[in-house]
Amino acid sequence: MKEDIELMLVKYSRIVDHFIFEHLSGTPESLYQAALHLVKAGGKRLRPAIAMLVARMLGGIEAESRALPLAAAIEVSHTFTLIHDDIMDKDDYRRGVPTVHKLWGESWAILAGDLLHAYAYKFIVSSVNYGLSKSEAHEAMSILTTAGIKVSRGQAYDLLFEKTLDVTIADYLDMVYHKTGAMIEASAKLGAVAARTESEVVELLGQYGSLLGVAFQIRDDYLGTFGDPERTGKPIYSDLRRGKKTLLVIYTLSKLKGEKREFLIKLLDPNTPKSLEDLKLGAMMLEESGAVDEALRLSRVYADRAKEILLSLRNVANESAREALLALTEYAITRDR
Repeated sequence: MKEDIELMLVKYSRIVDHFIFEHLSGTPESLYQAALHLVKAGGKRLRPAIAMLVARMLGGIEAESRALPLAAAIEVSHTFTLIHDDIMDKDDYRRGVPTVHKLWGESWAILAGDLLHAYAYKFIVSSVNYGLSKSEAHEAMSILTTAGIKVSRGQAYDLLFEKTLDVTIADYLDMVYHKTGAMIEASAKLGAVAARTESEVVELLGQYGSLLGVAFQIRDDYLGTFGDPERTGKPIYSDLRRGKKTLLVIYTLSKLKGEKREFLIKLLDPNTPKSLEDLKLGAMMLEESGAVDEALRLSRVYADRAKEILLSLRNVANESAREALLALTEYAITRDR
């Protein structure tokens, strides 16, 4: 089943990538090379796949065709946030390749992100050439704009969390909804707009996307510490090295006392040199505290709630698309990359 989902994501990535490469070009060449660097590096293309599958589920093949420029818009907007996120986190690698700012420098990386941000809206404007009405394109513009505001808030909370130990699980869940869930929420809503469904269903699909987004990020947190670097494209114990306040860390800090707690706090300090032995010990603490079990349980809860929304829909236009979305939701919390 996992292999089937990954093949499906490859299929949608080819469709969306073709649109992006066909419409995103210009001079100076170095700017466009930097902007397309992470797109060419691959990635799951989860967000555009959701947009197109939701459209197909609710409105059939014609709706999926209308959703293409919206799916491309959400992907380049997401890539824009990744480029800027890598600058803020000082990350050297993304998707197994050097980050944009490592290859072109921070100034060019900022410009590349800005360019992608602009093209996201250009793609939405172009959606009227793919069958959307002006009012539907306007609604799509509003959805993407709202998502962008939420992502910025989520990123700000993430930065603030780096400077404090007073972060609760509720704080974390609110942050990841904004930082990750909001863009997946927008993906599902854009697909529903392309399907020309009623506003109540658009909002319902948005709830599906936000739940899936939180489940997806919790799994990301797990992979950020315990994932295979060959599969994730990130260094071993990546999140521990960076001192990220993930769900695993927040949960473990709430359970530890004394010297063990002080050790983990020091390990999370970005200014502390980190040996592989120390990182192994920190990861062991996360496991022994029950944080891993709790994270996997919570991701399951969110994914199951997302599935319930899909199953509640009546008279869908394409049942196979609903089945694909259900499988994609399961994939989000069982994937290894």
